[in-house]
Amino acid sequence: MVRALYTGWTGMVNEQKRLDIISNNMANATTVGFKKEGVTSESFKDVMAIKIRDEAAGWRKEEIGVMSPGVKLGEIYTDYTQGSVRQTDNTYDLAIAGEGFFEVSVKDRNGEEHIRYTRAGQFKITQDGHIVDTDGNNLRSESGELQVPVDAKNVTITENGQVYADGELIDKIVLKDFEDYDFLKKVGYTMYEPVNGAQQKDTTAEILQGYTEQSNVNIVREMVNMIEITRAYETNQRLIKSIDSTLDLAANTIGRVG
Repeated sequence: MVRALYTGWTGMVNEQKRLDIISNNMANATTVGFKKEGVTSESFKDVMAIKIRDEAAGWRKEEIGVMSPGVKLGEIYTDYTQGSVRQTDNTYDLAIAGEGFFEVSVKDRNGEEHIRYTRAGQFKITQDGHIVDTDGNNLRSESGELQVPVDAKNVTITENGQVYADGELIDKIVLKDFEDYDFLKKVGYTMYEPVNGAQQKDTTAEILQGYTEQSNVNIVREMVNMIEITRAYETNQRLIKSIDSTLDLAANTIGRVG
């Protein structure tokens, strides 16, 4: 009986965590460059069930098989599929068509610089000509950090990343890709940082100027998943109530009769 309570509880905890992830996906359905997350569920490792000092077995321990204590959260993963692109006609809005990431330079609170990767292509120009994202992180190029002349009247960025200011080639945007995205750690909502074992590779992705890549979250699908999770949570809840009622009956009614 008590094991059934624990099994029901693990199911409720698992569904709550799944709901948290789906809620985060839905909250970022309009976040440029956001990649939705998913989660798997798995059972705890099976354990051996043993009858201890059973009179029917001559007061000896007897193996009766294996059982699973319940369910637990498996792996939280990121879905890197391409999101739809939206035309903005803004000079520094950039979308990536294909596999790859923009490289940006991020400074932490201690002033230390970190290189991170993103597909969120909402960039803008600063007063000194640096191209930065919405948080002020510099977009990187072959020469370091991309900077264009502030007096340039026409800035054009080609599909292969070449940057022209009034018809003159000034730099080229860096795109990076990785052999295995499992070696990328998510930082914030739209940035990624490689961990030990990450290997970069060449990318054939193209840059689309005047576009942004939207979130790849499908609201309808997430709503369906949310309903399924809610039903599974309620099922585990009813299981716990049923077992609790049975235990109450055993302790307060049957026990009193005895």
